[in-house]
Amino acid sequence: MVAVGQNGERPFIKLVEPLKEKNNVRASRNFLIGSTCKTCALVMNGKPVTVYPTGAFAIEVNLVPGDTVFNLAAGVNENSRTSKSISYHYALPEPPDTVKTLGIASIETFPEGNLMVQPGDKIKFKVKALTGCTVTAAKKIQLFEMPVGMPGIYQGEYTVKETDSFLVSKLPITITDKSGNSITKETAATVTMFSPYNPTIAVTKGRLAHLLFGLGEDRLGGAKIGYLDSMVLLHVIGKVGTKYKLQLSKYRTAFIDDDAVEFLPKGNFTPESLTGNLRAYGDSSGDYVTVGLTARLPYQSFQLIDPSKIVVDVFGATNNTNWITQLENVREIKNVYYEQVEDEIFRVTVELRNPQHWGHQVFYKGNMLVIKIKPQPQNLSLDHLTIAVDAGHGGSNTGAGGPTGSSEKALALAVSLKLQKTLQQLGAKVIMTRTTEKFVDNKERILFYRDSVPDLLISIHLNSSADPIRISGTSTYYRYVGFRNLSQDIYKRMLELGLKEYGNTGSFNFMLNSPIEYPNALVETLFISNPEDEMKILDEGFQQQIADKIVLGIKDFLESCKEKK
Repeated sequence: MVAVGQNGERPFIKLVEPLKEKNNVRASRNFLIGSTCKTCALVMNGKPVTVYPTGAFAIEVNLVPGDTVFNLAAGVNENSRTSKSISYHYALPEPPDTVKTLGIASIETFPEGNLMVQPGDKIKFKVKALTGCTVTAAKKIQLFEMPVGMPGIYQGEYTVKETDSFLVSKLPITITDKSGNSITKETAATVTMFSPYNPTIAVTKGRLAHLLFGLGEDRLGGAKIGYLDSMVLLHVIGKVGTKYKLQLSKYRTAFIDDDAVEFLPKGNFTPESLTGNLRAYGDSSGDYVTVGLTARLPYQSFQLIDPSKIVVDVFGATNNTNWITQLENVREIKNVYYEQVEDEIFRVTVELRNPQHWGHQVFYKGNMLVIKIKPQPQNLSLDHLTIAVDAGHGGSNTGAGGPTGSSEKALALAVSLKLQKTLQQLGAKVIMTRTTEKFVDNKERILFYRDSVPDLLISIHLNSSADPIRISGTSTYYRYVGFRNLSQDIYKRMLELGLKEYGNTGSFNFMLNSPIEYPNALVETLFISNPEDEMKILDEGFQQQIADKIVLGIKDFLESCKEKK
């Protein structure tokens, strides 16, 4: 039984890291993170531990190999105490060991995953096996033992030939010793020859099909070239795992998720088109550049600054254009021109009147490519603008957690609601991803704001780190260089709160930074994993200060647009 202290608090020790009392670890540095009662004194193995006013604590421990026990004790007085023991078994990582007998320890193929290949594609092999032997792949591809590093590592590369006949097969890897004894194992992934009888032309489906530069992955997904409209024609030349490989033009390839396309029957033509005339004009909702084509071809767009331009590359298009018609009813377009930058890539460049990018869209009307440019608002006062506020996470997507058990989803919503109210008090129209505790998929968020087309979007999150002691502070993020100023102006204002610098990061692959239709910024307000930062964000007064600083950052951004106009 634990007695209650005179102040009414019952001593407790609640850990969020580690969650288990007995822990097997492979790293020497670990952290004990959690909370105790706000008035409790906390000691670990007899030494006092800093407890924040919220009750949070974070302790770094550096282990030696073997078993270590940490005894935590918390209490308000001698008669009101509780304790908890945490043990670690730290085993040094075993050094890599060579294969001692005839055999194959591991097989890796690159690209990783099941492959659909055609002549000219390359398959790379890496095999760990007994040293001093002969290793072959698919009975004919010799692998070579690497002279540097661990003995018994064999590598090789094979270029697929016209005469190959892989048929949904796992490739045999054979090792043969000097006595002629051999062992064979198969690759985990299959290799299939891309049959000339298979359909090769696909079309995009849905509203979120996107091209990828390559096969790289991080926790936010692969690097995106950009989104495509529906029913865009694509030339498929292979497959790696769940991604189709595409031939965009003579020298450009890309990848797309297999669930984002569907195949057309064999016999459909490879996507290509001569270009028709270009036209630039405006209406009440924006400016437009149209390009006449005979097929819906894939494309990518990007922003340039100093001076501000929008560039759109159309893959598979060849210049056959004689003129560009430009009407005087445009507001944002300064000039339009085109060039054939290389075989099968037709580039349209749109010069903007204002230095600041306010967003654009690329889509098709029939087979006509449309570039829609959003003009800079005529009135840059908040009471004439629509601001989107995206409260990160929600529902089952809890986000990060803090030492006291606080959740990112709840605190992001709290800050977002205060930001909403502050903007509304200044006359802005505010649209919200969520105003209650609920789950909203990121794809739903993207489509909601694509249809709403706000003037600006601010996404509110809290950061987290495996190091709760050294890592703290505020940061903002953008993806496109034309939208950087918004995130930078907010970042400068956030630093006025006394938070440490964690940077203004560009080319960030976060989904809510991916829209090109409007300036957007991700605000990682502070680190919920850090006890001091968590203490600040748990204070509703500080939440309001964050909202106020974000609003000031938005105002700074708008004022700079007025000055540069």
